[in-house]
Amino acid sequence: MRKMLDYLHDGGDLKQLNTDELNLLCAEIRSFLVESVSKTGGHLASNLGVVEVTVAIHKVFDLPTDKLIFDVGHQSYVHKLLTGRADGFTGLRQLGGISGFPKRSESEYDAFDTGHASTSVSAALGMVRARDLSGGKHKIIALFGDGALTGGEIYEALNDAGNIRTPLILILNDNAMSISRNVGAMSKHLRSIRINRYYVRSKLRISDMLDKLPMGESIKYGLERIKRFLRARLIPLTLFEDLGFKYLGPINGHSINDLVTCLEYAKKHKKPTIVHICTQKGRGFAPAEKNPSAFHGIGNFDEKTGKFRQSTENYSSQFGETLIRLAEENDKIVAITCAMPEGTGLVEFSKKYKNRFFDVGIAEEHGVTLAAGMAAAGYTPVIPLYSTFLQRAFDQTLHDVCLQDLHVVLPVDRAGIVGADGETHQGVYDLTYLSCMPNMTVLAPSSFAQLDEMLAYAVNIH
Repeated sequence: MRKMLDYLHDGGDLKQLNTDELNLLCAEIRSFLVESVSKTGGHLASNLGVVEVTVAIHKVFDLPTDKLIFDVGHQSYVHKLLTGRADGFTGLRQLGGISGFPKRSESEYDAFDTGHASTSVSAALGMVRARDLSGGKHKIIALFGDGALTGGEIYEALNDAGNIRTPLILILNDNAMSISRNVGAMSKHLRSIRINRYYVRSKLRISDMLDKLPMGESIKYGLERIKRFLRARLIPLTLFEDLGFKYLGPINGHSINDLVTCLEYAKKHKKPTIVHICTQKGRGFAPAEKNPSAFHGIGNFDEKTGKFRQSTENYSSQFGETLIRLAEENDKIVAITCAMPEGTGLVEFSKKYKNRFFDVGIAEEHGVTLAAGMAAAGYTPVIPLYSTFLQRAFDQTLHDVCLQDLHVVLPVDRAGIVGADGETHQGVYDLTYLSCMPNMTVLAPSSFAQLDEMLAYAVNIH
């Protein structure tokens, strides 16, 4: 028997499938992802978590006429499978193969190239304004995770988007994770939101029934005003409603029925709408469910046991071990991470020195200026960042650190060629943009031994 994926040549093919068939398709997609990524490596846990919502988006909307923008984009594998690119997964993230991120040059279904977090709402709003200027009627959808809400750019975009009076659909995928578990006040706010999904489903069905009545729109308008009046006095609003959005959720992000029903409702709404879905990162593959951070961006592994086939010894782990030794002798050393303790080797440091470890979320600009503030107050902050992410804090590094000649140590991880993740993640610009800054010294170790010596020098001597 042929698999269902063999019949999907573009996003429109699954519109003919019923709910049972869509659930079978979701199960098949998960099996495909585990089998494929176990051979090529890639981003697994995030994609396993968005299977149903991606299927529901393709079911409800008319892509590529409607535009879907991903935040970060490493969770776009399911989207690629649904748009006829299954055969390309044998070369995923390899030279000549398909990208692990959305690529406009790869498919008309990829509306915007992404690789960094918190950008989707800005891009989507730009497309909304271009659509309105052109007199278009198509829908613009942005899919972003709760991890994106730890970054500053998305709040600038939400603040702007809340003022428009035309359709924009934002889907918040709430899995309590970015790469590592999310931190901060926004994460706590999302956990506090509790609306029964059966209430949401009943509300959507009542709306559909009223649409069929002669005075349905007027009745709906009156009920909505009464509901807003009562809610404003009895129930605190969510942040999104305060910003001017229609809020729907939380929705079970693994229920095709709930998702399709909710997205159909959002599709009819004529103002900015946020659909809040709750999902499980790594869903359907036990090792990834148990340890989603380990299965975020991975090399090849045994698809039955989940055991990795590559050594865990690398520059990041060596850096972490050396920093712990230095911190034992120097109590002024503090470590700052931007939502990446695992990726930058700080897990053990965070356990041993809890009071000297700070996770600021996906907020590199804030992280670097936080480090500057701590340095100005007499501490020695060490803030390891992926080279491609340090780019986001160019101004803060120059203005807040270098111009004040503050003692901040910036270990640059993933420097140089990072082939698998493509140009959005290449660390090839750091030597150029750091070397032009005043009071900046750049050291480039070429061995573990040099890394140990240079880190000790940077922290204690320079």
